[in-house]
Amino acid sequence: MVRVKICGITRVEDALEAARCGADALGFVFYPPSPRSVTPDEAESIIRKLPPYVLRVGVFVNAPLDEMERVAGQCRLDALQLHDTPAWVRRALRARWRIILALSVNQGKMPEMAEHEADALLLDTYVEGLHGGTGQSFDWLAARAITTDIPIILAGGLTPENVAEAVQVAGPYGVDVASGVESHPGVKDAEKVSRFITMAKGVN
Repeated sequence: MVRVKICGITRVEDALEAARCGADALGFVFYPPSPRSVTPDEAESIIRKLPPYVLRVGVFVNAPLDEMERVAGQCRLDALQLHDTPAWVRRALRARWRIILALSVNQGKMPEMAEHEADALLLDTYVEGLHGGTGQSFDWLAARAITTDIPIILAGGLTPENVAEAVQVAGPYGVDVASGVESHPGVKDAEKVSRFITMAKGVN
């Protein structure tokens, strides 16, 4: 069964509802330009109230190593999702946390699948100046053609209406959604979250 990550959590009620609906992981964005950004204190307050079997993922964009280590420790993160992060930083962090490396798919062209310092690869649609939450999808069939032993997480433009098709076409390990289940940026729509998880996990 495909795993589901609900990303861009900013409110405890959204986190608890996503967990209740069966989300496997929740994403907390530590990137101030994002409309879904939270402070470490805000994330820690939400995470403290989560049930024990929900994976807690911190999302960082080219952040300093010491900052990521401090935030990950304070918030008791299980995994770090890294955008534009050098390989040596990923290696250093991977000694303590699982690493999800975010890669951009630009105009249908898949990124190079060489060896990566990562435990999973998250594929998202390239949009200049943005790091996820774009609401735009790419060619899911291209994702299925990737040859790698590293688990693939599909992101970009996923919604309750199209996630089942995306899972059928791409066959990913997991799917990731932010804007596709929101009423407005940073605020999740409970009905959309529930339908998204049901549709994604309902694919054989």
